[in-house]
Amino acid sequence: MEKLTLFNTLTRKKENFKPLVDASVGLYTCGPTVYDYAHIGNLRTYIFEDVLKRTLQFNGYKVKHVMNITDVGHLTSDADEGEDKLEKGARREQKTVWEIADFYTNEFKKDIGLLSIEEPNIWCKATDYIKEQIKFVEALEKKGLTYKTSDGIYFDTAKYTDYAHLAKLNVAGQQEGARVEVNDEKKSSTDFALWKFSPEGEKRQMEWQSPWGVGFPGWHLECSAMSIAKLGEEFDIHCGGIDHIPVHHTNERAQNWGLTGKETVKTWMHGEFLVIDSGRMGKSEGNLIRLQTLVDKGFDPLAYRYLCLQTHYRQKLNFSWESLTAAQNALEKLRGTIAEFGESVKSKNKYIADFTTAVNDDLNIPKALGVMWDLIKDVNVPSGEKKFIVLAFDEVLGLELHSVEKDVVPEDVQVLAKERETARTAKNWKRSDELRNEALQKGYSIEDTSEGSKIRRIK
Repeated sequence: MEKLTLFNTLTRKKENFKPLVDASVGLYTCGPTVYDYAHIGNLRTYIFEDVLKRTLQFNGYKVKHVMNITDVGHLTSDADEGEDKLEKGARREQKTVWEIADFYTNEFKKDIGLLSIEEPNIWCKATDYIKEQIKFVEALEKKGLTYKTSDGIYFDTAKYTDYAHLAKLNVAGQQEGARVEVNDEKKSSTDFALWKFSPEGEKRQMEWQSPWGVGFPGWHLECSAMSIAKLGEEFDIHCGGIDHIPVHHTNERAQNWGLTGKETVKTWMHGEFLVIDSGRMGKSEGNLIRLQTLVDKGFDPLAYRYLCLQTHYRQKLNFSWESLTAAQNALEKLRGTIAEFGESVKSKNKYIADFTTAVNDDLNIPKALGVMWDLIKDVNVPSGEKKFIVLAFDEVLGLELHSVEKDVVPEDVQVLAKERETARTAKNWKRSDELRNEALQKGYSIEDTSEGSKIRRIK
């Protein structure tokens, strides 16, 4: 099989992938902070990570996948200032932090299910690993890598000479331009909290006793403690979004070194932003779009997955409703074609090799999609063989093509579509919307095209 190459953020180059243990891969992916809904920009990263996992499995590797759930310690500022995002969410919704965490964890799991993202082998909640995190800090303290301030225990980044390497940081420049609001008790602007003390006179909903006083763990600590607990002091791949590189993952790498004296993660991988109107999509930017918003507009969630597959994970993806519509049309065309292929017939030809070459070249999924469409158009390949090969490709693509069948629209949905057409002709837009929503409840969307109404089954 073609060698698998992956871009390593640490070295800034593509490298031949060789796991630490033959035929087995340890994979850690940074999970959600469960204080609010995930938006489609967040979900793009999880799609990239799912494609990576599927590609590893496609190459015959057994993947041990660990993902964290951040339910404590993620402050509203990367400078270890501000309030805990879970506490803020609890106040916003007048619920307990535990209720907030449970609700948004479940919502996140629903979203990734709709996107055909495989769940990790192991989910890790930060609050379930408080003892491990405390022991981690104690070990760093014994090595002289920490110091205490009035608000917490901090990692002394000056002790780690390679601190800036992952993000290619200009630490001196950061020092010179340090913002006035940053904690002036810190020795360096890059030092980060391992353990934060609960504010004096304030009772937090999430706080624990520790050797240093009542408090809670820093955000970066949880991922180091849990990844090492589940994958060992050295493991193969750690993933996240590119926004994790300069702070979160740089700090993880530093404290990992502090504990183990090793380069714990062999390959760091990061997905680029989803952008809208050339700006990053995010909660702080106020332009987030939820997956449910796409569903409410009649889009299949897998159309969004298809849209993401069309752009390489290390390139920005500009989201627009027009591009999502085009992706949905392409996915429908693909499903319709597969439905006409009939029974699958085992085959092996050059298209399998070409697809493998593409996905193994740092997950070049846009090229892999091109290979798939070339196969579909090739009149010299019998349809049964095409179906077998496309379904093999879908083990990586994750478009759930194995479940495609010829779709017979139920009579009651056809009646709704006809009634809606009558309502539109009469310009009764309210009734038209009501009928469309009734169809959605039955699992079908009614779309308006230049050729009239089109009925489509949604996931």
